[in-house]
Amino acid sequence: MQNKSLAKGLVSDYRVSVRRACSVMMVHHSMYYYKRHRREDRPLRARITEIAQARVRYGHWRIYSLFRREGWQDNHKRVYRIYKEEGLNLRSKKPRRNRSAATRLDRVNPNELYQCCSMDFVSDALFDGRKFRALTLVDNYSRECLAIQVGQSLTGTDVVDVLQRLKHYRGIVPQRIQTDNGSEFISKQVDHWAYENKVTLDYSRPGKPTDNPFVESFNGSFRDECLNAHWFLSLEDAAEKIESWRIDYNEYRPHSSLNDLTPAEFIEQCEKLKNNNAALPGAPASDPMNFAAVEHSPAASE
Repeated sequence: MQNKSLAKGLVSDYRVSVRRACSVMMVHHSMYYYKRHRREDRPLRARITEIAQARVRYGHWRIYSLFRREGWQDNHKRVYRIYKEEGLNLRSKKPRRNRSAATRLDRVNPNELYQCCSMDFVSDALFDGRKFRALTLVDNYSRECLAIQVGQSLTGTDVVDVLQRLKHYRGIVPQRIQTDNGSEFISKQVDHWAYENKVTLDYSRPGKPTDNPFVESFNGSFRDECLNAHWFLSLEDAAEKIESWRIDYNEYRPHSSLNDLTPAEFIEQCEKLKNNNAALPGAPASDPMNFAAVEHSPAASE
């Protein structure tokens, strides 16, 4: 493109022929007459800006994943170019730590659904300054948010109520639940429920939030994408908006740790693999996190 501009400069400034200018600048004369026919970017640009403003934690890769889900055929290079031209890559981001945080090595990563879950509390305020809290419960394997309980004063009894409703309506009783040492989680009510349901309560070390990384990461997304993005008029309004965000998180938001699947899609994939393995006697158990094995499994190719 630079040589083409110089060739045009020779023609306009020195009145030489186009063929002579192209010969001097080593540009083919067909390139001299070529005019770019770039496709209109405005619909794509408007959609990228809309997603970036509504979902502040989304980078260009996650926006590109959403585009594919919506049926856009543009490749990642085009999305990234527009993403940079709009200045979206310059949005304020939290600084990265220079040193990686230490985590507990005695914990085994879960390898099936609802084997291990995490719980924590998040605090926020209504429009008039009244404080409220939200209990978040996340499955470590599928990243599914199982429940978010909102209330002004949540106790150990409320924690048990959430776990009991999860057991009654969905039949989910985790083998292990990771929590911090908050008074609600070490209460007699939670301890009694865990004993009756044979659930292991795995507490983090004091002052070590990195011992519970899944729910801490979820809480960061929850705060940036929901709590900081909405104006809550009442507890009922907060509960309604938070529940709407939870459904969107489970069914629409892609996760890079799940190969850009949503938690709902990942759970469906796990159930499908489980049923296929049950139908094949003697077949080895497949790991849904091994995406190469999923794509090339006999059941997936049928």
